[in-house]
Amino acid sequence: MANNRFVYKAIGIWANVCRFVLAAVFLFSGFVKANDPLGTVYKLQDYLEAWGLPEWKDTLIPYIGSMAMGAFEFTMGIYLLFGIRRRVSSILVLLCMCFMTPLTLWLALDNPISDCGCFGDAVILTNWETFGKNVILLIAAVSAYRWNRRLIKFVTDKVDWLIGLYTIGFILFFSLYCLTHLPILDFRPYYIGADIRQGMEIPEGKKPPVYETRFIYEKDGVQKEFTIDNFPSDSTWKFIDSKTILKEKGYEPPIHDFTIVSQEDGSDLTDEILDDESYTFLLVAPWLRQADEGAMDLINELYDYSVIHGYRFLCLTASGDQDIAFWQENTGAEYPFALMDEITLKTMVRSNPGVILLQQGVVVNKWSASQIPDEYQLHDALDKLDIGQVNRKTVTHKVVELVAWFVCPLLFFTLLDLIWLRIKAVRKKRREDTEREETKTAE
Repeated sequence: MANNRFVYKAIGIWANVCRFVLAAVFLFSGFVKANDPLGTVYKLQDYLEAWGLPEWKDTLIPYIGSMAMGAFEFTMGIYLLFGIRRRVSSILVLLCMCFMTPLTLWLALDNPISDCGCFGDAVILTNWETFGKNVILLIAAVSAYRWNRRLIKFVTDKVDWLIGLYTIGFILFFSLYCLTHLPILDFRPYYIGADIRQGMEIPEGKKPPVYETRFIYEKDGVQKEFTIDNFPSDSTWKFIDSKTILKEKGYEPPIHDFTIVSQEDGSDLTDEILDDESYTFLLVAPWLRQADEGAMDLINELYDYSVIHGYRFLCLTASGDQDIAFWQENTGAEYPFALMDEITLKTMVRSNPGVILLQQGVVVNKWSASQIPDEYQLHDALDKLDIGQVNRKTVTHKVVELVAWFVCPLLFFTLLDLIWLRIKAVRKKRREDTEREETKTAE
C-alpha cells in the first residue's frame, strides 16, 4: 500500500516537472519568435525553398505562419504554466512535438537548412542538437498528456479564460509591434552599441575561416561571376546578384561577412566606413523592388540633413543595377549605392528599408521604415541629440520592462475578476439569507 502511494506521488511529481519544462521551452520559443517575427518569416521562407514551394515565399503565408507560431507557443507555455485547460493544452503540445520531432530528424539527416530557427537568434542549435532537444520534449509531452489530471492548477476555472484571452491579445500585439518596428531584444551581432570591427576579430591562436564574396554580372545575355580582386572595369557589365561562400572552415566570429562594395566603381568601402570618426547613415534595403516606399520622403530628408552636416550617407543593397535605377527614378534618390550580401543585410536590420547610424564602426542607432527620424528630431547636429548617442539600456533592463508590461496588467485584470466573483458571492449569500428569513417568517 505504501509502495502504491510512493508511485502515485512520484508520477505526480514527474508529470509536473515535465509540464514546467515544456512551459519554459514553449514560452521562450514563442517569445523570441514574437520578438523577431521577420526573422521567423525569413526562416519559413527557407523551409518553403527546401520543400520546393518557392512561389509561396513572397505571399502572406510566411507572415501569418510566423505570428501564428509565436502566439501558439507562447500561449501554450502560459496554459501549461498555470494549468489552464490541462487536457486540451497537453494534447496540442503533444501534437506539436509529434510534428516537430520527425521534421527536425529530417533536417539533421539532409541538412537543407543550417538550423531550424526554433529559438531564433537568441540560441542557435545545430540540427542534431535540435533533434535531441525535441526527443526530450516529446517524452515530456507524452508524460504531461498521459497524466494531465495530475497537473497542478494555479488558477480557478473562473479566471483561466481571462488569463488565456489576455495572453493571446498581448503576444499578438507584441508581435505586430516588433514586425512594424524592430525587435525589442536584438540578439544579432548588429545590436545598438555593437562594435562591428570588434565583432569581426579572430581571437589569438584561432584559425579564421576563408570566405569569398562573388558578384554576378551580365553582359550580352551572358552571366559571369567576379570576385573583388577581378572586378569588371567595363561599365557595360550589369550587376545581377551577389553571394558569400565559405571556402575553408575555421573560427567564425559573430560578424564574418561585412563587406561593402561601391556600386559605381567596385571599390571596397568597408574599412573606410568602419574607420570614419564622424557619423555614417546606412540605408539598408536588401531588395529595392520590394522595399516600402512609404518612408521615401523621410529618407530623402535624412539624406539632405546628412549633406548639410557633412555626414556620409550610403544605401546598401543586394539588388541589381536595374532595380537601383528603378528606385532612383521612383524616389528621386540622389545618394550613392553600395553592394552587400543579402543575408548580411537581412541580419543587420529587420526592415526593408531600415536605417543604421554608425560612428567609427559602432552601431549608434537603428530605425525601421516606420521609425525614421523627421525634421523635428533632427533639429541639430547628431552629437547634440539623444538619437546620436548609444542607448546603453541593458538586455536585463528590457526583459524586466517586458515582464512588467505582461504581468502587471494580468495581475490587475485577475484581481478585478476575483473582486467581481467575491461581490457576486456576497450578493448570492445575502439573497439566500433573505429568502431563508422570508421562509421562516412565512412559517
